[in-house]
Amino acid sequence: MGDGVGFAFAVEHETSAQAEVASPDEVAALCSPTTDTSELLLAFQAREARLIERESQIEARLQALRVAESEISEKLMALESAEVSLAATLAIADGAAEDDLAQLTAVYENMKPQDAAALFEQMAPEFSAGFMGRMRPEAAAAIMTNLEPETAYTISVLLAGRNALAPTE
Repeated sequence: MGDGVGFAFAVEHETSAQAEVASPDEVAALCSPTTDTSELLLAFQAREARLIERESQIEARLQALRVAESEISEKLMALESAEVSLAATLAIADGAAEDDLAQLTAVYENMKPQDAAALFEQMAPEFSAGFMGRMRPEAAAAIMTNLEPETAYTISVLLAGRNALAPTE
């Protein structure tokens, strides 16, 4: 790369000393690159072109990533909104189901004990135990008194064991 630099400095020094100014063509002829330098210059230019191309590819990828990131953010916000909406819907449904069970329990509590016992005899024991567990103790006792002993025993076992596996601490 430095080939001919010394010569150029020498020419410059001579021209300064002699107070002669060389024409640009003369300077260009004196400083023309050698074949090795020309090849090196071409290699640098080719490398620069490759780097510029690579830079533009990287910039395109970054732009695509920014677009994808923006779309992901929008979709996450939509998903979070849907999650909030679903949670509200589930809360309404849970509240409605709880209201229905509370109302049905009140109906069974207000029935004549022998009539309610006849219904409870027809229910699956797990189902009837769920209602018994929600009732006021005096209403549940009146219905249990009118049940067949085997049915009353099954409901009692289910009520006693429903929290047996619950954690104690």
